[in-house]
Amino acid sequence: MGVRSATGSPNLLWLAAAALGLEVVGLLAVAAVNLSDVASGQTYQTSNAVAIIVIEVIVASGVAVVAAGIVRVRPWSRTPAVMTQVFTFIIGIVLIQAHRWGWGLPALVFALAGLAGLFAPTSLSKLNRPPREDPR
Repeated sequence: MGVRSATGSPNLLWLAAAALGLEVVGLLAVAAVNLSDVASGQTYQTSNAVAIIVIEVIVASGVAVVAAGIVRVRPWSRTPAVMTQVFTFIIGIVLIQAHRWGWGLPALVFALAGLAGLFAPTSLSKLNRPPREDPR
């Protein structure tokens, strides 16, 4: 089984990786805002805020690993990338319903761009697992 490389991968696959990368940046920005709130004492309960910040950083790290898998054209990365985009889309809708347009609209745009990049026919063929050889 040969190693696949990102060279020659379709532009839409790079679009999906870029959307994931921008989502990582967004998650880290939210964590920074929350950390600022903790430092200034503007949180209801400090222990809960710290736990949420830790979770945000862990999720951002996981999404970054998935983005790296997409860049490297690893078949394992397709399912977590799609699930990330679905969750981001849902969160974007919730944010818009809460009148948080500054966070919700970019989340929707990134999720749709990521899904478009992942479901493009060339991206699907690049992320398919190679067929197994028949041992006979």
